[in-house]
Amino acid sequence: MKKFLSLLAVALLNLSAFSQDHAKDSIWVRENYYKIERYIPMRDGVKLFTSIYIPKDSSTRHPILMTRTPYSCAPYGENEFNAYWDSYQLEYFKEGYIMVTQDVRGRWMSEGQFVNIRPFNPNKKTNKDIDEASDTYDTIDWLIRNISGNNGNVGVFGISYPGFYSNMAAASNHPALKAVSPQAPVTNWFIGDDFHHNGAFFAMDAFAFYSSFGKPRLAPTTVGPTEFDYYTHDNYKFYLETGALKNLAKLMGDSIAFWKDLYAHPNYDSWWKARDARNATLNLKPAMLWVGGLFDAEDCWGAWNAYKAAEQNNPGKSFNKIVEGPWYHVQWANHDGTHLGNINFGSNTSEWFQKNMEIPFFNYFLKGKGDISAIAEANIFITGSNQWKSFEQWPPAAKQDKPMYLQPDGKLAWTRPNRAKSFSEYISDPAKPVPYTEDVHFNRTRNYMTDDQRFASRRPDVLVFQTDTLKEDLTVTGNVIADLATSISTTAADFVVKIIDVFPDRAGYVNIDIYAESDPDKTYPMGGYQMLVRGEIFRGRYRKSYENPEPFIPGKVEKLRFELPSIAHTFKKGHRLMVQLQSSWFPLADRNPQQFIDVYHCNDSDFKKATIDIYHDATNSSSVILPVLP
Repeated sequence: MKKFLSLLAVALLNLSAFSQDHAKDSIWVRENYYKIERYIPMRDGVKLFTSIYIPKDSSTRHPILMTRTPYSCAPYGENEFNAYWDSYQLEYFKEGYIMVTQDVRGRWMSEGQFVNIRPFNPNKKTNKDIDEASDTYDTIDWLIRNISGNNGNVGVFGISYPGFYSNMAAASNHPALKAVSPQAPVTNWFIGDDFHHNGAFFAMDAFAFYSSFGKPRLAPTTVGPTEFDYYTHDNYKFYLETGALKNLAKLMGDSIAFWKDLYAHPNYDSWWKARDARNATLNLKPAMLWVGGLFDAEDCWGAWNAYKAAEQNNPGKSFNKIVEGPWYHVQWANHDGTHLGNINFGSNTSEWFQKNMEIPFFNYFLKGKGDISAIAEANIFITGSNQWKSFEQWPPAAKQDKPMYLQPDGKLAWTRPNRAKSFSEYISDPAKPVPYTEDVHFNRTRNYMTDDQRFASRRPDVLVFQTDTLKEDLTVTGNVIADLATSISTTAADFVVKIIDVFPDRAGYVNIDIYAESDPDKTYPMGGYQMLVRGEIFRGRYRKSYENPEPFIPGKVEKLRFELPSIAHTFKKGHRLMVQLQSSWFPLADRNPQQFIDVYHCNDSDFKKATIDIYHDATNSSSVILPVLP
C-alpha cells in the first residue's frame, strides 16, 4: 500500500507540473500569436474556410505550415484557439511558423461538394477542372499573396485522411511548396487501407466511420453529424446478429452516397483505380517525408506503398524519405510512444521522431535552419530488439527472401517437407467466425496489432505452426509473402495469415500501468505470449486478379500467394516464430459466404461451412517467405 501511495503521489505531482506548464504555454501562444479566419477562393469560385495563426513578431519573415482536413479546423471564431500547446506542434509556434488549417471542399464550413478520395486529375484544362491538388495550389497562392510577413516557403503535413490531402498537395507542385509530409496517408481503399484489405471488406471500421462521417451536409456548418445508435456495445455480437452486408446497408440507409459506391464496386475496377493516391506521385517537386506506423490498424499499407511509388515515379529525386516507427495510428504525434498494449519499446519513440525527424525536416526546407543528415533514406524502428536503424533503401538491399515451410505436426522450418501427401485441415464456420481479439469491445481496438494470440491458437478452426526455440536472433525487414497450397470444399474462402513472436515460457510479467505493482490484476503474464507482429487477410477469389475474380473448384489444390505489409522485427534468441492460419477475422473483416456470389448483396441463408485444407508436402508445399536481414 505504501508503494502504491508513493507511486500515486509521484503521478499527481507530475500531472500538476504538466498542467502548470501547459497553462504557461497557452498564455505564451496567445500573447505571441493572433488568429484570423478567411474564405479562400478557388479557381472555380468555391470558397474554402481557413484558420490562420500568425506570429505577432514582424521583425522576421515566417514559413507557412498547413494541414487540409475533412475533420474540421475547429474551434471556430478568431478568439478561439486550437490547443496547440497540448501537442509537440507547440515547437512550430516557438519557431515562428504561420500555422494554417483548412476545411476541405464540401466539409464543415467550406463551400462546394465533398467527394471521398477525390481522384487526381493530371490533365486540367479549364477552371472547372478541379481536384485536391488544384485546391491546394490555389490556397497556397492566396496565402503567399495575402498573409503579410511570410517568407515564401510553404510546407504541408497531415495524418490519415489529411495524409491523403498531403499527398495531393505535393502533386500540386506550387513553386512555394518546399516540403510535404504525408503521414499514414490514405492511399488505396481496396488493397490495403482502412476499408478493404486485399479485397476483403473491413465492415466494422467502414460502418463505424461512414454512419456518421458520411451523412450529407446541407450547408456549411460548425456542427458535426450524430453517431449511429448501436443496440449493444459488443461489436462481435452486433455484426454477427446484423448478418449479411445487405442488412448492414439497411441500417446505413439511403442518404450516404459513398456506402452505396462501396457496394456498387465489389472488384478492383476503373472506379477504384482512379482513386489510388499513388496516381499523384509523378514528378513531385517538394521534399517528401513519408511517415507510418508498424502497428497502424487503419493505414499500415499506405505509407510504405506511397513511398515506394514516389521512389519509382521520381528517379533521382534528392529527398524522398520514409520513417516507420512502432506506432498505432497517430501515436507518433502523441506524447507517449513507449509502448503499445503489452509490448514495451524501451524508449519514447514518438518524442524521438518529433525531435529528430519531423521538426528538423520542416525547419531545414522552410527556414534553411539546421541539419538533416540524420534523416536517412529509410528510418525504421526494429521491434523486438527495440532499435532505430537507418537503411539506404527499403526494403534493405541486404535482406534475403527465405521461405519458411509449414511442416506436418505443426512444425515450421527452413527445409521443404518431404512427405508424399500431407495437409492440415479445419472447418470454417461463418456462424462462429474467429474473433480478431480475445476480449469484448465496442470500438475496434488499436492494441490488437500486438495482442496475445493464445486465444486464437486454442481454437480448432485456427492452424498453428511454429519453429523450435531460436538459437540466434532472426531479424525480418520487408514484406512477408504468404505462399499457400490449398483446397477448399466450396467455391470461395478468405485466408488470414498471422506472423507471431512467441515469448519464452519464463518471460515474466509486463506492467505498463503505474498502479500494477499494487494490483496484480493489472499485470499481464508474458511467459508464452504470442505477440502478433503482422496479420493480413486475403479474399481468395482475387488470387489471380483483383479485377476479375474466379471461383475455386471444390477439392482442387490451388496456389494462393499474397503480400503482407512490411514488418521490421527481431525474433530474439530463445523465442519461437509462429504462423497461424484461419479463414475469418471477425468483425474486422466481413464474413465470406464461402460461395462465389456477390458478397455485398447475398442473403443470410447463403453462408456455408467450408472445409479448408492447407498442404505441406513435397509436391504441394506452403510457406511464408521472410525477408531475412543477415
